[in-house]
Order: sequence, then C-alpha cells, then structure tokens
Amino acid sequence: MSKNSGKVAIVTGATGGIGFEVAKRLGKDGYTVILNGIDNEAGAEKLKMLTDEGITAEYYGFDVTSEEAVTSNIQAIGNKYGRIDVLVNNAGGLGGRSRFEEMTTEFYRNVMALNLDSVFFASRAAIPFLKNGEHPSIINYTSNAGWTAGGPGAGIYGTSKAGVHAITRAFAKDLAEYGIRVNAVSPGTIDTPFHAQIKATKPEVFASWANNIMLGRLGQPEDVAGVVSFLASKDASFITAETIQIGGGQALGI
Repeated sequence: MSKNSGKVAIVTGATGGIGFEVAKRLGKDGYTVILNGIDNEAGAEKLKMLTDEGITAEYYGFDVTSEEAVTSNIQAIGNKYGRIDVLVNNAGGLGGRSRFEEMTTEFYRNVMALNLDSVFFASRAAIPFLKNGEHPSIINYTSNAGWTAGGPGAGIYGTSKAGVHAITRAFAKDLAEYGIRVNAVSPGTIDTPFHAQIKATKPEVFASWANNIMLGRLGQPEDVAGVVSFLASKDASFITAETIQIGGGQALGI
C-alpha cells in the first residue's frame, strides 16, 4: 500500500504500455498520480487497477496535441492540489510512416504535435505549479531516432524526438533558477503494444531485435519506470538537462 504524501505526479499517455507502468511506480513511491489519455474506457480501467493497489489516482481525459485542452486540464489539476511535483511527458508515438517526398503537411504537423508540441504545452502549463512542488521535475521522452534520424519513413518522428532532446535542455536552463529539474529518458526497444503489429505479423523479426541489444533482451516497461522513479526522486536532485538511454546498450550497436 502506498502512503499518500501530498506529492502530485502527472503522467500523460498513461493508459497503457510504458506510461501505465510509470504511473504505477510513482503511485507506489507515494505520489497522487494523475493519469492522462484519450481512451476514457481504458482510463477508467487503469484507474481502477491503481486504486485497487491502494494508489491514490485520478484520470483526466484530454488530447495532448490540443493547446486549450492541455492548458485547462493542467491548470485544473494544479489548482485542485495547489502543486505539481512531477510532470512526465510520456505521450507520443510514431504516428505512421511517410517518406518526405510524399509527406503531407498534415502528417508532418500531426507527428510534431504529438511528440514536441505536447511537451511544450504541458510543461508551460505546469511551471507555476511545479514552483510549489518538492524536488520538482519534468521528465520527457526522446528516442534513439533523435540521433539516427529514424528508420525508413520515420524521419519526421526522428526530427520531433531530436526536438524533444533540445527542448529538454532548454527547459532545464530556463527553470534551473526555480529548482525545477528537467531530464529525458530515451527508451530502446521496449516490449509494449507499440510493437504489437510486427509482433503478431512477423514474430521472427520481433524476436531478432534482441540480437542487436548488448544485454540480449528487449526492455520491459518496468525498466523505464524505475529510471523515471529515480529521476523524480531526491536521489537525482543534482541531475538536470540529461538524457538517459534505457536500451540495454542498443544505441551503440553490436
């Protein structure tokens, strides 16, 4: 059973995969956890799973690409609790694949909105409440694609994640005077529903991915949750503007 300490953590995109495990871990760390998502049915289900484990949690359904929705909801959360201690900008995704020659402006804007605008909107709205937090921090998600520029058709995904890497450091500079730390995690290949399609249709390809990882296995959502927990904690109080690779050495290649 977690003991509610009054600390508040918001996790966007928390109705499945890595986001839910992060929310569960922060709940067990003693935070009141605010889950965000766009699937309200999944939100209700995940909320019950947390509360059944004694975690204090709430669900707020809103689209992280909508400036108005993000701002109004985060302000509502901040006003209700009087503080935000941790903002985890977990929401994001590939958004599909497209080569640049055929890429529509709509596709470009959608991917950038999902991965980069969402970080800006949520972080900006949370800052006044983070100032009231205890060891306050923002934790973003970048990707190895931010360095490699992504695989075939994922060039704009890579571009958006490179933007997250840069904005993480920029926010860290901007907020250091308030004691608000800003870091990022860069998950490698994590076994989540994100990869469900290839796992179902090409299991041999999915299984082969582990061969390119030094530690010889795919990551689990709990592997990411543990690092996010650390970055949010007092133990990480002198860490800011950093990106931690959680990929079993995958970034180095073997």
